[in-house]
Amino acid sequence: MSTAARVSPVLSVVMPVFNEEKLVAGVIERVLAQPAVAELIIVDDASTDGTSDALQSFARDARVRVFRQKHNCGKGAALIEGFARATCDFVVVQDADWEYDPADFDALLAPLLAGRADVVYGSRLLGNPDLVFGNRTANVVLTKLFNFFSGLRLTDMETCYKMFRREIVQKLILTSPRFGIEVEIGAKLAKIKNLRLVEVPISYAPRKRDEGKKISWRDGVAALWHIVRFNWLTSRRRSLKS
Repeated sequence: MSTAARVSPVLSVVMPVFNEEKLVAGVIERVLAQPAVAELIIVDDASTDGTSDALQSFARDARVRVFRQKHNCGKGAALIEGFARATCDFVVVQDADWEYDPADFDALLAPLLAGRADVVYGSRLLGNPDLVFGNRTANVVLTKLFNFFSGLRLTDMETCYKMFRREIVQKLILTSPRFGIEVEIGAKLAKIKNLRLVEVPISYAPRKRDEGKKISWRDGVAALWHIVRFNWLTSRRRSLKS
């Protein structure tokens, strides 16, 4: 019997969305096809295209909850909203495009269900040493710097696929409205004593900026500041809820 067949719906999927009218419906269908998914929390970050209309087609599915930001605030702000609304035992981040495959949810969930982890990162590089994507070099450098400052030993700090026990992610005090959220999450997880964080290999199909990729080199430069800020300049008291 496969892992997917044994897994009950235990997973809250948090999906930030901004101007993805061409892709979002297909991604939602793929997410909802995963047996582990109990709820999909979509935070529309004030899209200006037809994204909102595409989301309306899923309004009758009891598993789907859609929230719309009044203003475009950024991926981080959307994730903070979504994390707060999650109700299931486990929570995972899903982007609203095809770079990440929801079929990997089972692999991410396995260490959590086995009681071997509190947080699981899906690494694009583990098992894919020859994988090439536009910001790979920057990602590797930033991950090494992040490991130095945080004490963690990750291969892919900025991966989208982060899966948590719900009490863990809702314990974090998160403030970054944009892509700095990736660094902030990792840095604040590192401040949790005896946290069990593991990585598992995942698939990855990178897209280019002309295909809708939103992160840019400016976010990479900003990440350097975030690495210092959240690891060295932010106390544990300001990182975790009591």
